[in-house]
Amino acid sequence: MSIEATPVTPAQLVAEVTKLKAEGYRLVTFSSVEIDAENMEILYHFDKDLKLKNLRLSVKKGGSVPSISGVLFTAFLIENEIRDQFSITFEGLVLDYQGKLLNDCLTTPQTSPFCRMQVASSGAAAKEVR
Repeated sequence: MSIEATPVTPAQLVAEVTKLKAEGYRLVTFSSVEIDAENMEILYHFDKDLKLKNLRLSVKKGGSVPSISGVLFTAFLIENEIRDQFSITFEGLVLDYQGKLLNDCLTTPQTSPFCRMQVASSGAAAKEVR
């Protein structure tokens, strides 16, 4: 499946989001997609009058991108979630949970499923559940 999206660079991101907001678009959500072991894409999804518009941002895992939460406050939740799962830093995040938004069982970011726990059955050794 392919999503039609306008490619943006980190330097263009905030300006493009500001422009979409001024044009009456609302932020629906954004998605993080693993491309390979080192690279990701973040797809920003906007809606106006039931028409979607998407922005595509390429980023290295563990990299840094500008936060859009200064333009669209609610983006802070998604940015913190992506940070927790993929170690991407969002510069200028208005509310930064410092990698602790999710009640993650591990101290290092992992791919989904991101939370692992140990479950012990009666008298048996603990086993990993994903």
